[in-house]
Amino acid sequence: MQINQIANVDLVKQMNSAVVYKLIDQKGPISRIQISELSQLAPASVTKITRNLLARGLIKEVEQQESTGGRRATSIIVEQKAFHAVLIRLGKTHVTLALMDLSTKLIKREKFELPRELDIIVLEGFLLEKLKDFIHNYQRRSSEIIAIGITVPGFVNMKKNIIEQLPHIELNEPWDLANYLSENLGLPAYVGHEVRSLALAEHYLGVTKDCHDSLLLRIHNGVGAGIVINHEVFLGSKHNVGEIGHIQVDPLGKRCLCGNVGCLETIVSNTAIEDKMQQMLEDGYHSKWLTLESHDIDAICKATNKQDAVATELIEHVGVQIGRVLAMSVNMFNPEKIVLSGEITQAKNVLFSSIRRTLENHALPTFIENTPLVASELINEDVIGAFALVKHAILDGSLLQHLLTE
Repeated sequence: MQINQIANVDLVKQMNSAVVYKLIDQKGPISRIQISELSQLAPASVTKITRNLLARGLIKEVEQQESTGGRRATSIIVEQKAFHAVLIRLGKTHVTLALMDLSTKLIKREKFELPRELDIIVLEGFLLEKLKDFIHNYQRRSSEIIAIGITVPGFVNMKKNIIEQLPHIELNEPWDLANYLSENLGLPAYVGHEVRSLALAEHYLGVTKDCHDSLLLRIHNGVGAGIVINHEVFLGSKHNVGEIGHIQVDPLGKRCLCGNVGCLETIVSNTAIEDKMQQMLEDGYHSKWLTLESHDIDAICKATNKQDAVATELIEHVGVQIGRVLAMSVNMFNPEKIVLSGEITQAKNVLFSSIRRTLENHALPTFIENTPLVASELINEDVIGAFALVKHAILDGSLLQHLLTE
């Protein structure tokens, strides 16, 4: 019974510290009195928590606020520049490493090609070697690295912090990459699915930070979605949701990598769009701006913006397919905002009009009429999702408590 009581006391401390830090992060500069009022914690508790956060250097005092009578209250903000996170985006053929401070300022980014013959042992050794060199080369004496964030394209159990499936490596059992790196580098590590983590970054830093509920659709070499419900990424009891890229939209379409036929991904991914444009050009469609030698996704978007008929026709078709799948998602989740991310948003004027018309035809009118459709404005999209995992660990108190007790 005593052990449970101690555990409960520690959990309360963690939660209270997280509440205070989150208020300073979101509302700062803010006074202790304001923190107490907003958190409904006793002033003495707020004073004790802020004293601990100040001693650890996680927050700092700034200029005095204007007095409303009596002694002027000191304002507090979070310390961002002194703490860095190492970020990893593990792709199919490359790994990206980055160093970012808590203000999301990118300190350094490097990209490495993965070994051709991949298994878990080889990959772990490769990643550890590159990470040690990266940290040695770019860690600043005036800053402290506090955690590692990792994103992957496969299935992740975020509660257990393990990778369950990868599209390019066969796993005989769940891969505990986060724990492996943590033990070897002495840093807490957090792993998440790349699109779900991107939705979290959008919620913390991007165009959905004013929303309780939102839907992010990421279109790149694949298609995935991240759903945020009541400020948390929705994962479900099976830990992975949002694979709307594998909803069938064309029963007579191409075979998808998942094994099914006519998935959304086979029509709207970057590769699928480029392949379709090549086919159209080979079939005799004439474009003023596109050729068989130059028709990548960027060129297609630029041609669309120049009102090229062929490019416009293709992007409008893509918008219809996206709109149909989004309509299903809207009818199920009724988000406050829909966000599209990826190179295709460069043609958003044509694309979004097509999506919007399709949504209005297929989604419930009351669900869609006041739901904005917007393009992501995040930068460093390859690693910002990994940063969001570290940010989440601070705000939920787990990393914060680690920093306060180490």
